[in-house]
Amino acid sequence: MNPNALTDQLGLFLDVVETGSFSAAARRHPLTPSAVARRIDSLEHALGSQLFVRTTHAVRATPAGLAFAERARRIVSELRLARAEAASLSNAPEGLIRVDAPAAFGRRHLAPVIADFLQEYPGLDVQLHLIDSFVDMQGLNLGKVDLVLRAGQMADTRMVATPLARMVRIACASPAYLKRRGVPQQPEELSSHDGLDWDGLAPPFAWRFERNGQQHLHRPQRIRLSANNAEALLYGALAGLGIAHLPTWLCSEYLLRGELLPLFCDSGLPKPENTGIYALRLEQQASSRTRLLLEYLKSRFSPIPPWDLALQRDFSRL
Repeated sequence: MNPNALTDQLGLFLDVVETGSFSAAARRHPLTPSAVARRIDSLEHALGSQLFVRTTHAVRATPAGLAFAERARRIVSELRLARAEAASLSNAPEGLIRVDAPAAFGRRHLAPVIADFLQEYPGLDVQLHLIDSFVDMQGLNLGKVDLVLRAGQMADTRMVATPLARMVRIACASPAYLKRRGVPQQPEELSSHDGLDWDGLAPPFAWRFERNGQQHLHRPQRIRLSANNAEALLYGALAGLGIAHLPTWLCSEYLLRGELLPLFCDSGLPKPENTGIYALRLEQQASSRTRLLLEYLKSRFSPIPPWDLALQRDFSRL
């Protein structure tokens, strides 16, 4: 199998893992759901292992499927990087790349990846500017930046958006709070709990939970702490003030250590939101070095980001 075909095959498999649906995966490729099912059957036959449990409502990865997904993600990442590196071999990349990103995400996830990138490309430099907002574009001088990382759909039509990572939210609280107040079994029970919520413009999927294919809004009645910053809500949850609904890129490490406990996750991670984390750029400013960094970020954060893979493995053991 040639590298492009292998990347497509593994990418299709990872899309099924991420979406939990042949139909949803098919919409990302020029395929029908039945064609996706046949390709997955062929892959399972070639591997001699069942990768998915199929029901009338969903397609869920088996433990073998999750383990293979982790390996497949690495293979796809390496193939993407190999193509990007091959394209740049004739002219070793040099110069400065200017990146604007949210501070919390930048500290936790972006800065370590950029450090690895600079190790691989010694002729390149990165100027990383971290800001408090994950959405706001106000005051940004587009002429002085090459890549902008933001969450959600952007209205600025001058910018070309490249998806980098999906966004998943989990309702969670500290063990001390849940011991004191009890563990809610359904989102409807949140109304009798204390919570931590956004002050001002909340993310569109905050406190929304899916049931029977529909999104329903359920939030705590008493808000012990409100803030316009997700990290403030995280620290309030860690202190035992109440339940927060946080993105996994922010809270995964605390869930894995047991400092926060997930709620309503008996079936695994919640479905990703329709929006995610994007890299934005002006098309006319897309230099070869900027495209190289963009491919590197995609290889490290897509199709399933490492923080969600770690949670999937952890939840599968429960």
